[in-house]
Amino acid sequence: MRWEHPVQFASQSDVGFRRRNNEDSISVRICKDQESWRDHGHFFLVADGMGGHAVGELASKMASETVPHTFFKNKPGPVTKSLKSAIEVANQAINERGMANREFMRMGTTCSSLCLCPEGAVIGHVGDSRVYRVRENRIDQLTFDHSLQWELIRQGRMKPEEVYMNEPRNVITRSLGPEPVVKVDIEGPYTVMEGDRYILCSDGLTCHLKDEEIGMIARYLEPSDACRLMINLANLRGGSDNISVIVVRVGELPDVNLPQEKAPEPEPEIELEREYGEWLWLAGVWVASLMVAAGILMWILTRFDRGEFLTFGGMSLLVMLLVRKVFAQRESSKREEYLDKSKTIEWKPYRSEKLKFNTDFLQYLTTMESELQ
Repeated sequence: MRWEHPVQFASQSDVGFRRRNNEDSISVRICKDQESWRDHGHFFLVADGMGGHAVGELASKMASETVPHTFFKNKPGPVTKSLKSAIEVANQAINERGMANREFMRMGTTCSSLCLCPEGAVIGHVGDSRVYRVRENRIDQLTFDHSLQWELIRQGRMKPEEVYMNEPRNVITRSLGPEPVVKVDIEGPYTVMEGDRYILCSDGLTCHLKDEEIGMIARYLEPSDACRLMINLANLRGGSDNISVIVVRVGELPDVNLPQEKAPEPEPEIELEREYGEWLWLAGVWVASLMVAAGILMWILTRFDRGEFLTFGGMSLLVMLLVRKVFAQRESSKREEYLDKSKTIEWKPYRSEKLKFNTDFLQYLTTMESELQ
């Protein structure tokens, strides 16, 4: 992804029909300059609090404030490590706040975040809120639900249809706050393509809308219209929980001559170190080869013991140099992989669905929504 790619987004949160308080929180941080985007990227987050009334609301609010604040305050480096660290800091802050007040004990929140940065799309995730990607005629779920249902399916203890029929869907196995240490899932970086749509949402949406419906709405509608329609549909189908949605669309590059991006140049100190090491290694090989050749020649011509000594010493030196070369190459490859920030790993989604709906169905949904409002 490039800085010049336009990013259009919309977000909306609704209390639903059966809750008094909205315990969901949303955070969006769009970088204002290229340097900030290169160091961190555009940031989006959805958090779904739990614990009842003000407790869950406080937990999700702390996550939506602490994670982006810590993330953008971190020094430039791998986005995956910076995002993971920011979520862990938020977990510790929520846990300490809960332990300090008996009324807030065991409060928690989900946290699903997305960074659009030079490396691609990076996701930090805890809980059962979700991050989707819509690309052409397919919707992909990029996060794993930390719920009892999904864990039973992953462990192979029950078939999916049995799990969905017999186990509650609102029991989660991981969240920010209840424990001082939490395991954070980091997904990506995923390759970002022009036209990609990303949806971050709480389970108040996914318990009423199918993946295909979410993908179809996000693909064909503007982000603001898509957010409004999805929330209204969820409410029309019961609105059993708070509903929060962020829709992000990556646009096409502007039709102008853009500067070609250059790969980051290796640091001069590293280049000098490599060159110096290569010369030392070649000199050592040359000396060892001379020792072996001289030893063999002396042993053939004079059959003197010094010939065997020189040959053995030279061969030992060659073996040591070869072993050192192998280890040096391994360390060099690790260092290059760390420095190559443009490298993208091919990650795979957890679930995918083809979008079989068309614009006529979208028009029907829009008309139905406007008539029922």
